[in-house]
Order: sequence, then C-alpha cells, then structure tokens
Amino acid sequence: MEKMYSRLDLPSPDYKIEIFSDGYEEYEKCFANYYANTCIDYGQIIKIREGSKVVDKIKRIVWGNPDFNSIDTVNVENSNGIFRERVGRLVRKTKCYSKLKSKLECAIEIFQFYWNFINEFKDKRTPAMIEDIVDQKITWRMFLHASIKYV
Repeated sequence: MEKMYSRLDLPSPDYKIEIFSDGYEEYEKCFANYYANTCIDYGQIIKIREGSKVVDKIKRIVWGNPDFNSIDTVNVENSNGIFRERVGRLVRKTKCYSKLKSKLECAIEIFQFYWNFINEFKDKRTPAMIEDIVDQKITWRMFLHASIKYV
C-alpha cells in the first residue's frame, strides 16, 4: 500500500481512483488508512466456493460509485499468474526459492523491468513505449551496459 500511495497522484473527490479487490476485509481498513473514502470508487468481488471450485461471484460497492460491471480482479489475477510463470521463486513448490527477502525483491524487480521495458507485445511496443516513458525498446545489452550516474 505504501508503494501504491507514493506512486499515485493524490486523489480528490473530483479526481477519484478506482480500486477493485476480493472480499478480504483487511483491504477496506487498509485503504481507509491511506485515502478518504470520498476519494475512492471501491468495489469488491467475492467468490463463493464449494471445495476448490468457484460456483458464484458476488459484486458489491464499498465506497463511491465504481462502474458495477467493471468490478473484477481478473487483471490482478492475470498479473499474479504471469509472475508465477516467469519468476520461479514465486512458485509454491520449487527448487528456486529465496532464502532472503531481498533476493526475492531483486528477482521481482528484474522481471518487472523486463516486462515493462524489454518484452514486446504483438504491436512491437513495450508497456513503457505505450505509456510514452521511452521511445524505443530497451535491450538486455542496453540495460546491462548502462552507466550509472551517482547523485
């Protein structure tokens, strides 16, 4: 939450952020610690399970006025799946586990860099190019040979 809070522009009642989560009740408390509920359009999707099978999904609006039909966690679930596929340290039963939290964080940061700056989509652009952060694809060679400027 601290990273999300530090990276987003501070919302206001006129410029709200839209957040969706599962039904885990701690999220509601956590969001309330960082944002006024008048500045958030927050919705939850609660999955009803029978054993390990999802049999129903219930959507609910917690704060504000989010688009009811958009309430879903599929984007986050997709991201988590991609992370698990590509970062072996995140798989539950693996030989590539991290003994140190800092090593796990480094592995995730390297993957995030790869995904945002090196990995091309079908239109030959990276997410960083789509967001106009860079004007060309970064290569591993560019990344590994970049000079570091100390401030």
